[in-house]
Amino acid sequence: LKTFWRDSEHFADLFNAALFDGRQVLKAGDLTEADTDISSVLKFNGHAETMQKILDVVKKTAYGVDFVIWGLENQAKIHYAMPLRHMIGDAFSYMKEYDEIAAQNRKDKDFDSSDEFLSNFRKTDRLHPVISLCVYYGEREWDGPLSLKDMLKIPEELEAMISDYKMNLIQVRTSESLKFCNPDVDTVFDVSRAIYARDYQKINRKYKDQATDLGLVIGAITESQQLIDHALELERKGGRVDMCNALEELKQEGVQEGVQKGIRILIRTYKDFNVTKDSAVKKLMEEFSMPEDEAANYVNRYW
Repeated sequence: LKTFWRDSEHFADLFNAALFDGRQVLKAGDLTEADTDISSVLKFNGHAETMQKILDVVKKTAYGVDFVIWGLENQAKIHYAMPLRHMIGDAFSYMKEYDEIAAQNRKDKDFDSSDEFLSNFRKTDRLHPVISLCVYYGEREWDGPLSLKDMLKIPEELEAMISDYKMNLIQVRTSESLKFCNPDVDTVFDVSRAIYARDYQKINRKYKDQATDLGLVIGAITESQQLIDHALELERKGGRVDMCNALEELKQEGVQEGVQKGIRILIRTYKDFNVTKDSAVKKLMEEFSMPEDEAANYVNRYW
């Protein structure tokens, strides 16, 4: 995923879709790589502590002598403190630039007042905007907080006084409304949504033949080891991913999971209605046409 989003065309298209309704505000040609390590040293009353924070992908756009920092974080699971994590990450980015400016000011001894000297920051100095985006890939709908206030228990009379911090979040599973222009990004999101919806007919109809690198990305997003293995094998052979074959095992896995769940519920129902274990084994053998030893194993496991 990091490799996929380091591509400036992919990166720009993601941010344009997520933040600018598909308008081509961010241009791939204007993006340059930036340091992903925004770790910082925090100092309190003579005590210093190193805080480590590394973003997944960071790009910088230049506007003349000014610039904007764009940070991307990949998230596979729901994190119930994500707004706080993003706030700290953005704060560290600002702190990193402040430290660089302060170091240069101390070196140049370019201060017009004692106040500037005290802060190592001149009255005219300015930091540059940091814009962060979290991409959540999980199959479950995000039910975590979207802002700092969502994480706080605030008395009503104090709410207006509390500063909020909203994070930018997009979910792959509910990304139908996003307007992507890059075909690779659009394919990755659309196929991933179809896999979560178990819409294999759509995949067979629209996306049967795909490049191996996209197969790897989709496999990483949906946590499909079969798709990843299939893409890697075809990459070695110089072929393209047949999504139909690659997803057939995934589909069968889903069917098998459903069968297992049905067997488990059936056995517990037998137990609730005081059916004996021996009778339950015989009923399973009849219902699922399975041998006696397999039926007995299921009954012992789920009884």
